[in-house]
Amino acid sequence: MGRRLTGVCVLLLMSLPSCGQGGRQPGAELGAVGDAREGFTVGLLLPGEGPDRPLFTRALTSLCPRCHVQYADAAGDQARQGRQIGRMLADGVRVLVLGAVDPGAAAPWVARAKLSGAKVVAYDRLANGPVDAYVATDPARVGREQALALLGAMKVAGPVLLLNGPATDPYAATVKRGLHAVLDGRVTIGWERDLTRPDEAAREVAAAVAALGGASKVGGVCCASDAVAEAVAAELARAGMAGVPLIGHGGRPAALGRVRAGTQTATVRTDVAAEASAAARLAVEVAGGRTVYGTAIVSNGTTVSIPAVLVPPAVVTKGTPPGAPAPGAARGQGTGSH
Repeated sequence: MGRRLTGVCVLLLMSLPSCGQGGRQPGAELGAVGDAREGFTVGLLLPGEGPDRPLFTRALTSLCPRCHVQYADAAGDQARQGRQIGRMLADGVRVLVLGAVDPGAAAPWVARAKLSGAKVVAYDRLANGPVDAYVATDPARVGREQALALLGAMKVAGPVLLLNGPATDPYAATVKRGLHAVLDGRVTIGWERDLTRPDEAAREVAAAVAALGGASKVGGVCCASDAVAEAVAAELARAGMAGVPLIGHGGRPAALGRVRAGTQTATVRTDVAAEASAAARLAVEVAGGRTVYGTAIVSNGTTVSIPAVLVPPAVVTKGTPPGAPAPGAARGQGTGSH
């Protein structure tokens, strides 16, 4: 009896390290899904092509030399991105950096990832669902910088037009609040709409000009993105309003060209390199099961207290010296992207 009891105790003691660690390597944190020393795969899912992939890959490699990036470009197709997430999870990828095509509709896919044991870092767009961390350009500062650029460029005290991003996009809503925090009480907002697509912009500008009593009544236009600003610039030129101050967001190459040419007054530029670097750091931290720290805490409507890294934007005007904007190329943008 004593020998049998001794044998059972030995077996239990031998099994304790495995049970206690859950199969993890010594030194790994509870809840870890990847070891930076051994390397793991990070799924980078973006809504469209841009400079993010090489910047993210470079930053991840510097932090985790043995890590790999599995990349997927959704080309603006929400259903396609859902299939890409499913394939990555089936491939065993357990850290996803997700730039959602539609942040509001991403919750089921984020929940599926979490049920599969994966970690999710929301990238540039705050996806709904139980995300572990978030990185983006600071939306409140974007709104404030846009508003200040608009005020600084206005030559007449006429009303302004605000063409915001989608009402369902939390990022766009925060940018909008930042705009109003500066503009309310200082200028008259003559026309304001929340757009879902850039092609709605020209129609809104035409309707605003008609409602306000002519082109001379418009003091300036502020747009949610440079894609919207592009459509607005064309409509302003058609209406003989090419000199009206026009502010965008994103720093797209075409927008920088319009700023240099004087057909767009300014753009508030995203620092893609800083975003990608922060996302790589967060990916390594959540993979290791470590507590994630950011510059802020945000909520996406379904999850509260999400640690976030909010990167400062940079304003680009015609007088901005070359190379002065935030480092890193600008990404392409839609109406509600940032």
